[in-house]
Amino acid sequence: MEGNEVINKIDFSKINWNNIGLVPAIIQDFKDNEILMVAFMNKESLELTLKNKETYFYSRSRNELWHKGHKSGDVQKVKELYYDCDSDTILVKVEQIGGVACHTGQRSCFFNKVI
Repeated sequence: MEGNEVINKIDFSKINWNNIGLVPAIIQDFKDNEILMVAFMNKESLELTLKNKETYFYSRSRNELWHKGHKSGDVQKVKELYYDCDSDTILVKVEQIGGVACHTGQRSCFFNKVI
């Protein structure tokens, strides 16, 4: 399915955007189901993700759109995308190119084990 066809398939009005137009996105490895990161998407970043089959997010700290891996080369190729039963969280299953999802250089942002 081509990018524009996918965009036409999703009803953006059904997404439960927060009060500033964002929705959390969980990024999961397509092959081993490891959670790689969590970020936020706005309508534009979700549209770009669906159209280009790579992840785009909205940075709350920088107040701007960003393409994951644009600078590092560690892009995320989208394999599947879902939204949950409440339509308030996106799940994106990706092929992590370069093996690093976290800005710290770790494979996953979830490396601080507590128990």
